[in-house]
Amino acid sequence: MKTRRMIAATALTAVGLLLTACGGGGSGDSGDGPVTLTFQSLSDQPAAIAATQKIVGDWNQAHPDVQVKIVQAGWDGVYDKLITQFNAGTAPDIVHYEAAGIAPFATDGYLADLTQYLPEQKRADIPKGVLDSVTVDGKVIAAPTELQSYVVFANKTQLQQAGVTIPTGATMTWDQLRDIAKATTKDGKFGLGWGLSSPTAAFVALAPGFGGKYFEGTGDKANVTIGPGEQALPQLVDAMAHQDHSILPVTLTQSGTKALAPFYAGQIAMTVQGSYQAANIAKDAPKGFDWVVLPPLAGSAGPAQAANPQTLSVNKDSGHVKEAAEFVDFFTGTENLAAINEADALIPPTTSARQALTTKLGAKNGWNAILASGQYLTSAPYLFAGKYAQWKDTVATPAYQQFLGQKIDAAGLAKQLEDGWKSVSK
Repeated sequence: MKTRRMIAATALTAVGLLLTACGGGGSGDSGDGPVTLTFQSLSDQPAAIAATQKIVGDWNQAHPDVQVKIVQAGWDGVYDKLITQFNAGTAPDIVHYEAAGIAPFATDGYLADLTQYLPEQKRADIPKGVLDSVTVDGKVIAAPTELQSYVVFANKTQLQQAGVTIPTGATMTWDQLRDIAKATTKDGKFGLGWGLSSPTAAFVALAPGFGGKYFEGTGDKANVTIGPGEQALPQLVDAMAHQDHSILPVTLTQSGTKALAPFYAGQIAMTVQGSYQAANIAKDAPKGFDWVVLPPLAGSAGPAQAANPQTLSVNKDSGHVKEAAEFVDFFTGTENLAAINEADALIPPTTSARQALTTKLGAKNGWNAILASGQYLTSAPYLFAGKYAQWKDTVATPAYQQFLGQKIDAAGLAKQLEDGWKSVSK
């Protein structure tokens, strides 16, 4: 293993607590009984927790000599927790996280290369862009498990009342969305609500549809370029908000979840959301609320969106890398991926699991459109930019907020984003 740099050494103050939580670093077998692997799971929805427990239970029943123990954790603070665990040698054997967060641990040499453990057939079942998101320096450092896309939820009744023909094709263009938003903006109601209080994630994820990449290079050598492809969507949102006046203004300062309230109230006809919100809408929308998921959005370069999947990785220092990798392969089987993604209202990362879920669920609660969007997920250059998270929080989000608030123009936005990257990446 290459020499590792100690990341965030100050986090070691929490080691004592983590030793208690994780039992001193992974495999808990004594040599006489079965191998015990620790699996730190971040699933936090009851249905997803139950699905994870079933998958682990099925594995344990079929593999009496290799038992997996779930260590339930949460998403809050998980990055710092993993830093502490890896630095202290207490990290679990199997690590649940996401591509954007796990890449630095791979770069620092903490994760096993799974290439030899994931069958070629499975790797071929994962779209190239998604597989790219978990590949670092030519090594597959994680198996993708769940994905989300950004989709348009629409109040079917409002669209019909406005005389709008509801799109039913394989995709719909952003121009179509703009036209529908104009047509449904009347009588004090707005065509669209989009929670953009933290807009960077959405703008970066949707940029590939306009040919935008944001980042070139990896790690400390990554550079930001803000050109037409990166500017297209922010400028479109600005035009809809301030020229068409078809976006409910308050939603630009709200979270996506808060933007659902005016959707339920009929104050907006459509809302752009993470696809997982389908489960919340199905559960929380008023009785009789007739809603639909519109086809995947396509920009000038097509319907592409950047993929940032949830992942499972294997601790390189596990005493049982092979067994842990075999469990990861089991967890990401077609039936298991379909089950966990149905439970979490997310999109399976393999073609076979997506097809299985499409066959099972059909158009119920917009699943057909949501699952169709999964085929357009592609590589995400920002995943491998070393200071992306810092740039996102301290530079990009404030700059986008200023732009959407009309405090700076497009040129000023580009300058802030590019100069800010140079500052944080020194």
